Amino acid sequence: MLNIRRSELSDLDGITAIYNEAILTTTATFDLEPKTREDRLDWFQQHDDRHPILVAELDGLVVGWACLSHWRPRCAYEDTGETSFYVKQEHRGIGIGRQLKRAIIDEARRLGFHTLIAGVAEGSDASLHLNESFGFEVVGTFKEVGHKFGKRLGVTYLQLFLD
Repeated sequence: MLNIRRSELSDLDGITAIYNEAILTTTATFDLEPKTREDRLDWFQQHDDRHPILVAELDGLVVGWACLSHWRPRCAYEDTGETSFYVKQEHRGIGIGRQLKRAIIDEARRLGFHTLIAGVAEGSDASLHLNESFGFEVVGTFKEVGHKFGKRLGVTYLQLFLD
């Protein structure tokens, strides 16, 4: 049975492995080189009670994660969060991403966020459709802002109002 819960430091290796898999095989992130545990530790520690990381655990293993991050560093943006989610390759397509997305949206509502942002890179059609299925609406696309796998790629931004 899938268990979605707040992450703990002991989950960092699993989170890092899933992120590194995405770096090497998808356009879900524009990072190009795998990250070390130390690289990700700083990122992990930037998440707090208001900006949680959730993990999806299956049979005691982390198979996916989602996070709510600061949209921008200035105080005026404190009620806007950016959502991200990643699922281990062999567990994609069975609803784990959907459950993580639902959980992070619910958490943002509970924490009093006004709006959520999601950035979806060109080529990540499943992520685009998943966000839209939760009511996120496309607000714009930045064309050719990234370069990965020999292609110039755009990023589509979506927004969901929680109020």
